[in-house]
Amino acid sequence: MLRRINPKNKEALSILGFGCMRLPTHGGSIDEPRAIAMIHEAIKKGVNYFDTAYIYHNGKSESLLGQALAGGYREQVKIATKLPPFMVKDLESAQKILLKQLEKLQTAYIDYYLLHMLTDKPMFDRLNALGIMTWLEALKEKGVIKNIGFSFHGSKTDFELIVKAYPWDFCQIQYNYMDENNQATKSGLQLAAKLGMPVIIMEPLRGGKLVTNLPEQVTKVFESYYQKRSPAEWALRWIWNHPEVSVLLSGMSDEAQLSENIRIASNAKANSLSAEELNIFEKVKAIILSKTKIPCTACGYCMPCPAGVDIPGCFSCYNDKYLLKDRLVRFRYLQTLGALSVKPANASQCTACGKCESHCPQAIAIRQQLKRVSRELEGVLYKPIVGIVRRILNVK
Repeated sequence: MLRRINPKNKEALSILGFGCMRLPTHGGSIDEPRAIAMIHEAIKKGVNYFDTAYIYHNGKSESLLGQALAGGYREQVKIATKLPPFMVKDLESAQKILLKQLEKLQTAYIDYYLLHMLTDKPMFDRLNALGIMTWLEALKEKGVIKNIGFSFHGSKTDFELIVKAYPWDFCQIQYNYMDENNQATKSGLQLAAKLGMPVIIMEPLRGGKLVTNLPEQVTKVFESYYQKRSPAEWALRWIWNHPEVSVLLSGMSDEAQLSENIRIASNAKANSLSAEELNIFEKVKAIILSKTKIPCTACGYCMPCPAGVDIPGCFSCYNDKYLLKDRLVRFRYLQTLGALSVKPANASQCTACGKCESHCPQAIAIRQQLKRVSRELEGVLYKPIVGIVRRILNVK
């Protein structure tokens, strides 16, 4: 198992991290014997970074991990878990959540603690105003938390604002060969690295969508290479080729996935892909682009939108609906476009001013396409339902 050095604290982290959001299940619940056995096998093979969250597996993921790490395993690994901002009404509620997490994880400290799923700067500002960051700093001084970070699902602009707003110890972003220009983007990855910050990568396979449901032409391009690799291996090696990446999280739900990922992580070095291999990715991207409904390259020339619409983000979600047959695309749309953020960035925010269209290199009829996105990914119930949830969560 290869390791990379955390530039902040010099810890050697396994390049493969075990994501505990997609543990094996049986009858709708975590298959505890299998999950624990997989965690033990991962540790045996050198995995030392385990990522969970308060809400994973209906709140049972942390308990399972705590159970698996009992009996001497805890001291061999780093635990990462997260504070859910939407459940934090005040400082006291955050304190109660952390105490529960420590109890479930059966530990006295958490190595990597994240603000979960920040989508914009106002979300961070709200938590900061509640005293969350001051509280976390005090816990860090006491050794209860070792590193303070955040996970991100939002626009490039908001990522840059958040990453510069606080001296973070690390960050976690979605990144894969399909999302090089979406969300935090490659420039965000490079910015974090430039600031000396370790970057943890989530969704390297887009929840499995870069393994299953790929166009046949893409599969053929991968198979044209002299060395046979699965689509998963191609995708993982692409991420590990980036020297800015510290850890790649994989939500492994069966033993075969664990075995394959460990094998790949034994020799996937940074800057190791040849020109031929990188060209294969360019061919794959070209095929995918040719099959997209909206030919957006996420160049960002249409941004910023005066109405706050994340135009590339909207188009990315819409294309996923058809290209990857993503059944969770509406959820991803709600999540990524900030339905519960202070300033939503979804398609229906468009005021049809037309400013974006004059800057689009692809000559996309952006206003017309945003109406299509709104119609298919939002629908008539979108605003009433989101409005109710926003009132419940007191999002103004």
